[in-house]
Amino acid sequence: SYRIGELGLEYHFEVTDFTQINAQINQQMVLAALKLLDLQGTERVLDLFCGLGNFTLAAATRAGQVTGVEVSETMVGRLHHNAAHNGLSNVDAVAFDLTKPIADQAFAQATYDTLIVDPPRSGAKEVLESLPMKQFNRVLYVSCNPSTLARDAAILIDRGFQMTHCGIMDMFPETAHVESMALFVKRGSRG
Repeated sequence: SYRIGELGLEYHFEVTDFTQINAQINQQMVLAALKLLDLQGTERVLDLFCGLGNFTLAAATRAGQVTGVEVSETMVGRLHHNAAHNGLSNVDAVAFDLTKPIADQAFAQATYDTLIVDPPRSGAKEVLESLPMKQFNRVLYVSCNPSTLARDAAILIDRGFQMTHCGIMDMFPETAHVESMALFVKRGSRG
């Protein structure tokens, strides 16, 4: 397991599950994400590529409702387990391949005001092009591949958002890889 002590969260995982490799940087990243999102307790958050709930559970400590979407049913099960373990009843998650058409999916038809996206290296192009974006006031994009973040940032900007914050974290010391995080807000709203 790993903990994000400031939030009182403990995340259980199996050895074959995907988790962030650098626990200390991950904790700082999750706390920075919450600060950027500035959740006030009533928001409905959609967390795409949610894994075992790294951002989902953290957001649930500050939001009204959080829905996670992840391709792996095993990870969705782990997220549900971790939500229950941490006493979070405002979390739901579904298994779905976000590279496939989403129009018929219940999560794509629901309304949210905040979006978190933490895709694999290939990015989130397909889902960002098809998800109804007008509902979102804020989009937090976390990426381990700066080139797909740049490509997907262009999609968000074309869809009415502006980037207000961007930073990188040395999640993978002594390698050429970095983790980056960018906040986009709907044009005309507060940043």
